[in-house]
Amino acid sequence: MAFSSSYSSITTTLSRLTLLRFTTTTKSSLSSSSSSAYSLFSSVPFLLPISKPKGLNRFRLFSMASQPKESPANNPGLHATPDEATKGYIMQQTMFRIKDPKASLDFYSRNPASAPTDAVDRTVWTFGQKATIELTHNWGTESDPEFKGYHNGNSDPRGFGHIGITVDDTYKACERFESLGVEFVKKPDDGKMKGIAFIKDPDGYWIEIFDLKTIGKITANADRNHTTKCFGKFLVFFSGIFTC
Repeated sequence: MAFSSSYSSITTTLSRLTLLRFTTTTKSSLSSSSSSAYSLFSSVPFLLPISKPKGLNRFRLFSMASQPKESPANNPGLHATPDEATKGYIMQQTMFRIKDPKASLDFYSRNPASAPTDAVDRTVWTFGQKATIELTHNWGTESDPEFKGYHNGNSDPRGFGHIGITVDDTYKACERFESLGVEFVKKPDDGKMKGIAFIKDPDGYWIEIFDLKTIGKITANADRNHTTKCFGKFLVFFSGIFTC
């Protein structure tokens, strides 16, 4: 099914604590039956809480290397001091295009939490949360046999890599994921990097799973976690424009 600029965007905040907004894009000439199907999703709150470590209130660019390699002297273009003009900026959301909202909402919304019931209050509240995921659905892809899905960035041409979620215990979390039938890219004890797992969401996007008990040991010998075509420009962009 082809989608064109004639589509109108309908954004529905289904609620969430630190993690979920659902957006669907559909034709403005939807039938009443299609509208009813959409209302089913727009009226239900879905939330995914993410534990946030204390002391990490501000976004900062960092590598997974040791401290000396992270210093501005070793990274031309890196701003050591945030620009005062960006003081109120936060990393608020990542957007994923999804094929089937039913599968994605089920995957991301298994941990409910409270949110304002009023639609306007809920929207304002949602956009004030940190570290959120926006799920964007182009109406019809869930049943279109011609639609093959979206590129997850982890095969050529590579680009986007993954999101990461901190859990209390990686192994216990992965036991739960297995019981739910979640697909693994890497289990905690696979490969050389122990204690970290990667799973896939229904659209194939990778999610890194780790806990604070082991992350220090792992990062001590890990290489840089960001891949860019021009690292210098990347540093200038994130540390000079959106540092907060």
